[in-house]
Amino acid sequence: MIEPIKTVEMHTGGEPLRIITSGIPLPQNGTLLEKRRYLREQADQYRRFLMFEPRGHKDMYGALIVSADHEDADFGVIFMHNEGYSTMCGHAVIALGRYAVDNGLVPIEGRNHVPVNIQCPCGLVRAEVDVTNERSGAVRFESVPAFAYKLDQFVDTAEYGPVELDIAYGGAFYGILEAATLGLDLSDTPVQDLIKAARQLTTAVQSQINIIHPTEEDLGFLYGIIFTDGKTGTDGSASRNVCIFADGQVDRSPTGSGVTARLALEWAKGGAVLDQSFAFESLTDTIFSGKIKSTCKLGPYDAVTVEVGGRAHYCGTANFTMEDDDMLAGGFLLR
Repeated sequence: MIEPIKTVEMHTGGEPLRIITSGIPLPQNGTLLEKRRYLREQADQYRRFLMFEPRGHKDMYGALIVSADHEDADFGVIFMHNEGYSTMCGHAVIALGRYAVDNGLVPIEGRNHVPVNIQCPCGLVRAEVDVTNERSGAVRFESVPAFAYKLDQFVDTAEYGPVELDIAYGGAFYGILEAATLGLDLSDTPVQDLIKAARQLTTAVQSQINIIHPTEEDLGFLYGIIFTDGKTGTDGSASRNVCIFADGQVDRSPTGSGVTARLALEWAKGGAVLDQSFAFESLTDTIFSGKIKSTCKLGPYDAVTVEVGGRAHYCGTANFTMEDDDMLAGGFLLR
């Protein structure tokens, strides 16, 4: 039996975020990654309860606020979706930054730009929330170190034959390629066709490329595929892209960690300089800004940190309950 769970409902660029504020019991001790592992291995029923129908849907996304074990963090977060638990989520960080300011998780103290430090599974992410007349607004965050993992990598696919793509890390690993190389168009190709192609590529990458994170074993897996329009987002118009991740889940936002990964690629290929402004557009026509803020090393990789900016909005609140005679109370998906 699951006790009532309280949430705040938000979206960033159309991508939902169900912020779980109470109702999921966790071990009092342990690191953030250990708590994430506990949910995944021993208490996954809570994710299914909140992400699946009848309370959620195939494309629902969640964020569980937890205590942090990083000394500089204001709080920690565990991300969840239709398949499991992700390592980083930019659209969620943007929404959580605004939520934290509005709900007293961090002090405003008369400031117009309020820092919010969030411990994510991939590491500490530092956000900044604009505040005007006590009302929160736009949010920016600086990513964990991001890097190009594989450039110009070929994988064999069932339908498309050999396909060339790049793999980059922006808090999660993504396969990134221009949609047109597969005969797809982000302006008019049906979303289901994009999902089908992304699944083929995901299967190919997972079976043919060994992905290893240099410092954390739990982070070493392909999270999603990003199709782009082939533009860079620096010519006065935003570069359109779509991220398809987990079990065919489609990001309605431009994907914050995906923006980070794309700029890490641009840096590796010599197409970006520090503090150069980029813009990225999603299938809902919403925009995230991006710029490279610093360079560093992550293990053997030349890495960068990226500032991503966007806006999140509230949708409502909920108190989700379960009746013990409801055979569908644990959650289900029809597609």
